[in-house]
Amino acid sequence: MGKMNKQLELDKLKNQIIDDRVCPELADSATNLVFGVGDIDAKICFIGEAPGKNEDILGLPFVGASGKFLNQMLETINLSRDQVYITNIVKYRPPNNRDPLTDEKAIFMPFLNRQIEIINPKLIVTLGRHSMNCFFPELTISVVHGKLQKLGDRLFLPLFHPAAALYNGLLKKTLINDFQQIPSILNTI
Repeated sequence: MGKMNKQLELDKLKNQIIDDRVCPELADSATNLVFGVGDIDAKICFIGEAPGKNEDILGLPFVGASGKFLNQMLETINLSRDQVYITNIVKYRPPNNRDPLTDEKAIFMPFLNRQIEIINPKLIVTLGRHSMNCFFPELTISVVHGKLQKLGDRLFLPLFHPAAALYNGLLKKTLINDFQQIPSILNTI
């Protein structure tokens, strides 16, 4: 699929979320739909859980403190935000940054799966346990972080969430180490 067609398909998907009033109670309490950002031909797609306050205001994923940390980690492997694609499972900010509910995640999954299908990345990096558990409900992040997982013909790399690592030195080190594997993983795919 060419870049123009991809963009059209993504725009269609984004409009469908708005037109179908997906998760109306979340939509009504949010400022913006946070759909995704980056290169739609990216080899890597990062998937977080749900937008927070800054994301909701700007309509962009990962723009707060954990977003800055994600940008720094990308720099360590010679990538920038505009060379990857970043999105969340849930596309609206849950009130007061509460965890998204199971049914909210379930409602957004078909849209996320379609988004992945359109972008067609070589590697999907899940950020945090919520994101990972939407694809791999049986896995535990503390056990499988940094280890490649396969689902159908897609490859996933579960990582700790940057927000969790910001306040925990040990997790931060682990996340940075896991992150360093991304280039070699891409080379072998």
